[in-house]
Parts: sequence; structure tokens; C-alpha cells
Amino acid sequence: MMSALNRALCLAVAAFVMLVGCGDSPSEPEAELRAWVEAGIAFVEAKERRAVVGMVSEAYVDRRGNERSDLDTLLRVYFHRMNNIRLLPNIEEITIYDDTAAQLVLTVGMAGTNESILGFSADAYRFELEVEKDSGDWHLISARWGEIGGELK
Repeated sequence: MMSALNRALCLAVAAFVMLVGCGDSPSEPEAELRAWVEAGIAFVEAKERRAVVGMVSEAYVDRRGNERSDLDTLLRVYFHRMNNIRLLPNIEEITIYDDTAAQLVLTVGMAGTNESILGFSADAYRFELEVEKDSGDWHLISARWGEIGGELK
């Protein structure tokens, strides 16, 4: 069973990952999504909870029963417990629907220091994020995740 700390980390990362990659120039929506994810990574690593939650839709809901307010609470606890946070994302796929909705599939290595006996924690997860563009901005509307090689929930 996932601890509250790991759950909070997953939720934080579910909302915010990035890829620095090579290849063809991305479409405008893809470029916007990459910039959105990059901003999210910066907010998480800086532990700027309000900015992170601001990137989540008011209508957010996931298969685990979490809503936007649950993410806010979990982030508050997680950011309080962690001294620092580092994310190592790899976006595997971005699928854009009609330039106003998208799905991102990614893996993320997560590490941070804390006051536990070991003094650090590290995990790797796979995520599927659903986002939509509302009033010109992209917002997370749902997320599924699980440990690498495990089932997404």
C-alpha cells in the first residue's frame, strides 16, 4: 500500500513533468504543453504549492477518488516533509485532440531529501495525464499512475 508521502509525491509529479528532447519542431499545442510541464517541474522543485494547484482544473478527479482539494492537502504535507525535491522526467508520448485536450504518457524518477532515518527517498513511476485547455491555459483534469512495470491506477 502506498504511503501518504509517496502518494503526495505521485500526485505532485502527476500534475507536472517535462522532457527536454530533440527532433522535429513541436506543434503549437505541443510546445505549449512542454512549457506547461516545464513550469510545473519548476514549481514542484521550488515547493510552490499554490502555483502547482493553480495548474490543476477545478473539475479534477482521478480513479483513486482524489479531487483538486485533496491534491492541495497532499502537496502541503509532502512539501512540508521534504527538504528538497528533484524530478527526472521522460515524456514518452503526447497525443493532442483538437488542440484543446491532450494525453501525456511519461516516466518520472523522483528523489528528495528529508528528515527520515535514511535522509532521502527515491522512486520511479509511470504516469498518464489528461489535460485540457480552458480560457487559454492548460489544466490537469485527471491522472493515472503506478510504479514502473506495475498497473496504472
